[in-house]
Amino acid sequence: MKRNTSLCKRLLLLLALSATWLVGAVAQETPRWLRYAQISPDGNQIAFCYQGDIYIVDAIGGEARLLTGSDGYESHPTWSPDGKRIAFMSNRDGHRSIYTMSALGGDVKRITHHSGNSHTVECYTPDGRFIIMSEALQQPATSALNPSGILSQLYMIPVDGGTPMLYNARPLEAVTFSHRGDRYVAQDIKGFENKWRKHHTSSVTRDIYIVDPKSGVTTACTLEPGEDLSPVFGPDDQTVYFLSERGKSNSLNVWKQRIGEQTAQQVTSFRNHPVRFLSISRSGRLCFAYDGDLYTMTEGRSPQKVQITLRSEGPKDKVYRRTASSGGSSFTPSSDGKQLAFIMRGDVYVTSVEHGTTKRITQSSGAEESVTWSPDSKTLVYDSRRDGKHILYKATIASDKELDFASATIIKEEPLMPECKMEQALPQYSPDGKQIAFVGDRKCIYTYDIASKKLTQVTSGKDQPEMHGYISFEWSPDSRWIAFEYTPNRHAPFGDVGLVRATGGEVINLTNTGYFSNLTGWVMGGNAILFTSDRYGMRNHASWGSMSDAFLVFLNRKAYEKFNMTPEERDLYDRAGLDTLQYGSDPVPAENAKKKKDETKPIIVEVKGLEDRIVRLTPNSSDLADAYVDADGKNLYYLSAFEGGYNLWHTDLRKGNTSMLRQLELSGSAYMRPTPKGDKIFVVSSGRVQCFTPASKKFESVNYRARVELDSYAEREAMYDFMVREEGLRFYRADMHGVDWKGLTDHYRQFLPHIATSEDFSEMLSEILGELNVSHTGSGYRQSSSEPPTAHLGLLYNWYALPLEGIIVDEIVPGGPFDTYLTKLQPGDRIVAINGTRIDHHTDWRNLLAGATGTLTAVTFYSNKEQKEITEAVRPISSGRLSGLLYKRWVKAREAEVQRLSNGRLGYVHIPSMGDDAFRTVYSEVMGKYYQCDGIIIDIRYNGGGRLHEDLETFFSGKAYLQQEVRGQNYCTMPSRRWTKPSVMLVCEADYSNAHGSPWVYQTLGMGKVVGMPVPGTMTSVNWVTMQNPLLFFGIPAVGYRTQQGDFLENKQLEPDVQVPLDYSRVLDGHDSQLEAAVRVLLEEVKAHPQPTFPKR
Repeated sequence: MKRNTSLCKRLLLLLALSATWLVGAVAQETPRWLRYAQISPDGNQIAFCYQGDIYIVDAIGGEARLLTGSDGYESHPTWSPDGKRIAFMSNRDGHRSIYTMSALGGDVKRITHHSGNSHTVECYTPDGRFIIMSEALQQPATSALNPSGILSQLYMIPVDGGTPMLYNARPLEAVTFSHRGDRYVAQDIKGFENKWRKHHTSSVTRDIYIVDPKSGVTTACTLEPGEDLSPVFGPDDQTVYFLSERGKSNSLNVWKQRIGEQTAQQVTSFRNHPVRFLSISRSGRLCFAYDGDLYTMTEGRSPQKVQITLRSEGPKDKVYRRTASSGGSSFTPSSDGKQLAFIMRGDVYVTSVEHGTTKRITQSSGAEESVTWSPDSKTLVYDSRRDGKHILYKATIASDKELDFASATIIKEEPLMPECKMEQALPQYSPDGKQIAFVGDRKCIYTYDIASKKLTQVTSGKDQPEMHGYISFEWSPDSRWIAFEYTPNRHAPFGDVGLVRATGGEVINLTNTGYFSNLTGWVMGGNAILFTSDRYGMRNHASWGSMSDAFLVFLNRKAYEKFNMTPEERDLYDRAGLDTLQYGSDPVPAENAKKKKDETKPIIVEVKGLEDRIVRLTPNSSDLADAYVDADGKNLYYLSAFEGGYNLWHTDLRKGNTSMLRQLELSGSAYMRPTPKGDKIFVVSSGRVQCFTPASKKFESVNYRARVELDSYAEREAMYDFMVREEGLRFYRADMHGVDWKGLTDHYRQFLPHIATSEDFSEMLSEILGELNVSHTGSGYRQSSSEPPTAHLGLLYNWYALPLEGIIVDEIVPGGPFDTYLTKLQPGDRIVAINGTRIDHHTDWRNLLAGATGTLTAVTFYSNKEQKEITEAVRPISSGRLSGLLYKRWVKAREAEVQRLSNGRLGYVHIPSMGDDAFRTVYSEVMGKYYQCDGIIIDIRYNGGGRLHEDLETFFSGKAYLQQEVRGQNYCTMPSRRWTKPSVMLVCEADYSNAHGSPWVYQTLGMGKVVGMPVPGTMTSVNWVTMQNPLLFFGIPAVGYRTQQGDFLENKQLEPDVQVPLDYSRVLDGHDSQLEAAVRVLLEEVKAHPQPTFPKR
């Protein structure tokens, strides 16, 4: 057959052009910011993570091959011993779970199915039949460990999935087996500190242990004060390689140490940035990450960078698109109440209240905040970070024919004050529309005259010590005054409400108390200012927990006296058509009063007697979110929570009647935004809005549909700039702990183009912030899941012994679903089915409880007593509810142990957090059931902080000075509200923040002895900052605590008077060595410090 060569040439040319086009479409890329690398057992390949996917590459470098490509975030690849499969973590189906796949790609199997982010794949067992995972699932019923979620256990689960079996109840992670498989090495878990923190040398840093799984013998390998991480066995199984900051480099490097020896040798000498993700092959080939790249190394040779390329179709997930009907913030109504401006994902939107038509006003990568409307609703002003710092912009409708922003086609944007160099934030139009007030350079309130472009400084800023830049303020209706919150007298965090002329001058303190006072707004035509305060409510014993009331402060006697008229006086006044309170003075005729009603009169401020013109409005103190008083001073509307969420309440201020207007059950940050006339009140919570019309008492939902479309990479760069600036300006020490902040953050900026997920971005921020060597920082990502959460039956199980069918119950948790006289379930029985589905080794039965919280569920168990299967219906509980029950169980066990060891002479209280509820429990028990005891053990182990050191100091430092007596009988020892007998404070490495400050106060003031382990120096106050992607946040340690010796408490470890480690060889069997020591010490203190007597004469 004759070949058509011309046609063949044309086809070959077409194929060549097609190949060229494909090569151009799929470009070669050199990836950076490579994470979670692990070398294969034979040392020939490396699995690693990049942009939320898992790749594999030859150990000598080359083109990487994509193994996963789901929409989820994949991480922690772990090789099977034969190198044929890889286990990894993924949230592709919702919950963060363990999966396995072929090392060639494909054949993906899900291994775990329960909710929560607490479990992580560690490694395969040496025989390849099981996967070791760490999870804070459940401690053994015999354990005396605190049931804190940070104290995870090790479990092994079949490689094809099924019921996990407890492998080691001691809190360990980063597990690696020896090459012979006869033991494993791991790092311990002691406390709450961010895992990316560096350079700290404290008791909470991680140490390395070697475990014999057969005997359970655990041997400490390293016990240095700094971090020792990521241990692996060398090829001879007699050497452990690990990461440590020892040596002069002050950076995480690879070190090695012979087992049984005390000294370690440095293997790598990288500087300035940490080595991460250490792994090793059977032949001893090391693999790790440094400064965004991967390296391999054979001992005796220099580290070699692995040159990696991969095929890329362009940036992953570059454009983020969604239509949002919730999640907005900073809702602000226009003057007429027809439009509502708000912020969504950092941009300004306006929606029509009636029609729901929504217009995007701004489109910048930097976040916009704080929208204000001009009185005519024709202009919007807001602050924007698009230029790297807060700058005010204004937006107007380009066409005169278009009446509102929601339906406008073209929006014109421009800087409001292009010549102004200071930071500008929180703008507010004056009611007359002639001026805009704003916060300048984070400290002072300024006004800007729109016509003359004149700037006027209104406040000095001396009473605004922090640099967060948020000052709550509001114009008076006559545009001549500004009310604002401030902190006079250097008495933070307590604040007052001040009043100052818009032209500046002396500040009038309107509230002047030592309580919290918060501005709500001008009311009653500007004759009064509404504020909230906890001065009469149940005060908090911490940073939170107070109950507040709404108050009015009247600026002049006329308004005050009119407000306080009796119904008869008010009736006479109204019928006379008077516009004055002074009897005998010239009345204003009714027709003239009506004419002048809409005129804005200058507000009269009478300073004399101001403190006597403060009126409490709310009949009961409560958790008060917001309040509003109408123009006539007749009605008070407020959002209050007595139990559950916030509801809308109403008080008739003339009749005194109070009722709930609407049961809303709002959660989170709820607030109200009234229109200037008060004819509409917009109620906002969790990004949703309802419009309340007072006249008709009608509620309507305000619907909006905000079309969000943004460049994810540009947004991350803007958020990065924001973090850099905020941390640099607001860190509690100007020297940034000696870190070259600009040099550090400029260096890490190079990785931004390689980051495509919020998880990686958050980790990079944590890595940067970790260089500051400070507590209360790092970044987090609030992950959500589409899968239902796993419910719980309120049982403790025997995770060590798994029968062929079911799981054995060790204990019924008090207060749980089975804690009822009706049940026949007893310890030792087996749960064999849930809702009819049988349970065996191949069933991860916890998945059978997905979404079952509060739902009637059939649980079948085999009763040893009845010798048959029984089915009972219960309502499973949530993880949070179970955690609370397990905590109460643990506390009661500690109480009983102290009573037993002291023969009833000593009491015991545990403080889980430095908050109000905890203190009230402590007070109740100490002054109640333990009042006759000779001493109290104050256990604050695993306390995450708060603000309670002042209350604890006052309460536990009492000294007896009087005895009340009735006819020779002791009636009460004074002081009657403070503990006057001996106490000890029990501490550990996990105590954090105020749980470091409280024992420092206790020890420094000589209140008693501190027993336990050293407490890391973590005493700062933090601002947790949410970013424009509201799922991301980071921490700024904004306030330090300086001692009289000139030191800050941060990084100043507290050494206990009696150091006692927790004996893990006994604690899992129920013996709390630290508690036992505390009892011994306190009994000695009781003997050494007898109580004073009051002899009769």
